[in-house]
Amino acid sequence: MTEETKKKRSVPLWAQIVIWAILAGLLVLVGFGLKRAQNPMAEIGKPVPDFELEFYPGYEYNGVEKMKLSDLRGKIVVVNIWASWCKPCEQEAPDLEEAWQFYKDGGDVVLIGVDYVDTPAGAEGYLTKFNITFPNAPDLRSNISSILNRQMGVPETYFIDREGVLRHVKVGPFMSVGEIKSVVESID
Repeated sequence: MTEETKKKRSVPLWAQIVIWAILAGLLVLVGFGLKRAQNPMAEIGKPVPDFELEFYPGYEYNGVEKMKLSDLRGKIVVVNIWASWCKPCEQEAPDLEEAWQFYKDGGDVVLIGVDYVDTPAGAEGYLTKFNITFPNAPDLRSNISSILNRQMGVPETYFIDREGVLRHVKVGPFMSVGEIKSVVESID
């Protein structure tokens, strides 16, 4: 290969710098995207991104079959992510139902169950077994839990204040109804 051919084939230095700068910029963007994907969308002290709930038949909120989280502004919202195959969820189910019975008539606190990647039959069996009466919605594609869930598993419970700001996250089962009430009272 002659010296003249080598010169024709080589990329000018300025073009090499531009190409490397573009590649570095793309890597930085990918890095920021990965970091954001690892962090939960809902953060304590910040508004919870809105999401839609389509309730199981018989487990609607005040007869409403479908609503958004934002429809509950002005109320304290307690979102419990559970699954029928989750043994710790079974442990806390009676306490959650007792808390709902305590708060439901006042209308200021709304407890909502979100059934994480479950079967309709499994969900129905669980809700029946524990005599659950509070509103419950499926999350078959994990749309809701991807906004809330910190990937620690179920159960996880999110306490959202009257302005839609996440105030507290409980990972794992509640040990008593008193624990639930204590968190709600700290928000109110």
